[in-house]
Amino acid sequence: MINCPSCGSNFEGDLCLGCPSCGARSVGPPLARPEHELPSYGRAVIVAAGGLVMSGVFLASVIAALIEFGGFPPRLGTIVNAGEVASWRLKWMTLPVAIIVLWGGARIIRTIKANPGRFMGLRAARLGFTASALVTVMIATLIGITIPVRLERRQWAIEAASNAPGYTLARAMLEYRELHGMVPTDSDKVISELRTLPDPDGSIAAALRYVDANGYQASTVLAAASTKSKSLVPRGSAIRNASDSAGPTTDHGVSFTSYELRLPGPDKILNNDDDTIVRDGLVMTVSEYQSFVSARARARIP
Repeated sequence: MINCPSCGSNFEGDLCLGCPSCGARSVGPPLARPEHELPSYGRAVIVAAGGLVMSGVFLASVIAALIEFGGFPPRLGTIVNAGEVASWRLKWMTLPVAIIVLWGGARIIRTIKANPGRFMGLRAARLGFTASALVTVMIATLIGITIPVRLERRQWAIEAASNAPGYTLARAMLEYRELHGMVPTDSDKVISELRTLPDPDGSIAAALRYVDANGYQASTVLAAASTKSKSLVPRGSAIRNASDSAGPTTDHGVSFTSYELRLPGPDKILNNDDDTIVRDGLVMTVSEYQSFVSARARARIP
């Protein structure tokens, strides 16, 4: 079967006699293969170019990070930090490109070594392959050494998100105390009372979604002047505890109200070890709260 180079039709026969479709005929037999052929550099150039491109992209990303964060004049610490930033930015692009470049480069190098008469540039191919592997290892190393720090920052973010409702409610309690002189004393009405506060950004309403009224406790301490003296002086004062339903204070009486609010943790289940406790403006975990109570108890021991 012969393919006519003129019209592309296939036929059986001799092209010297002419193509049945278009009549074209060959003017002579095919040219003989040349006795000497120059070796090809194309495959070596592909591998070298891959290494050059990966190195250039990584270097450009490092320089961009240095410019972005004002790392000039560069020092070793700033260069390492810029390399870490560049590595995290390039991680999703580098992985597939590195797989293709390294796998394809290894195959091409084997082909060049197996056919030294047809292909040249083995040294250039090896240099490009080494550059690609070096950039891949550098990016993987810079990402690896920052993983513990990033995990720590992520844990901080989780804790901040978990404590945010507590800080918002502590602020709401402070605003309520400034308006009414005391915090809500009835656990059944604490949510409705806090909803009456100004909330232009909706943060208080969002925080109240996590509040369980059963986790709220309030206590009141009354400070009143001694009946033995008409003047309110520190030496003649007596401080006594009172219940939540204490009536109006006597003459010269001052009411100090404290509260404790328990919020569910990330699992949204109240009364377990991951709860957040807000006590008089302090936002604490359960373990921190237990340490706080123990410290206060030891401080009261004479």
